[in-house]
Amino acid sequence: MAAQAGSYAARLEIDYPESLDRLTTLLRLIWVIPIGVVAATINASLTIPTLLMILFRQRYPRWWFDFSRELTRFSARIGAYLMLLTDRYPSTEDEQSVHLELDYPDAVRDLNRWLPLVKWILALPHYIVLALLAAAAIVAILIAWFAILFTGRYPQGLFNFVVGVNRWALRVNAYAFLLVTDEYPPFSLD
Repeated sequence: MAAQAGSYAARLEIDYPESLDRLTTLLRLIWVIPIGVVAATINASLTIPTLLMILFRQRYPRWWFDFSRELTRFSARIGAYLMLLTDRYPSTEDEQSVHLELDYPDAVRDLNRWLPLVKWILALPHYIVLALLAAAAIVAILIAWFAILFTGRYPQGLFNFVVGVNRWALRVNAYAFLLVTDEYPPFSLD
């Protein structure tokens, strides 16, 4: 049985901005390039080394988890900035308005050593639903872009939807690729 979304091993919240800068919103795709290049060069695949550590050593070293968590947080800040959810340029260190938590697993007690080999297959239904939701989120972001340019505000319903899609994607990533839980992610935006 899937966990309740609020108690899942991966959690994401993004503070709703009261107002957003129209100029940075207009030029967001240009502003995000430098930090996107930094993230792309750092964001090498972490899944295979993690899978191998769990499979052969039945360990998830704390330092490796901390690195993965911080890289995931950094990527979430970049994503929030790109999706217009915040005006704050993504920090490489500070939490800012993006709050992401991952629970550290006890590899022996909490993780099946063989399950990482098939988690990505088990997550296929999520990928299908998330692909459809991602397309809808892109439309929502485009609508929000125009709304911000004219009003300086992100419509609350669109904001909640885009954050919900990101929350769902984080839970699937935590299950299938970060390998921090064996609990199947809920099909929920909450």
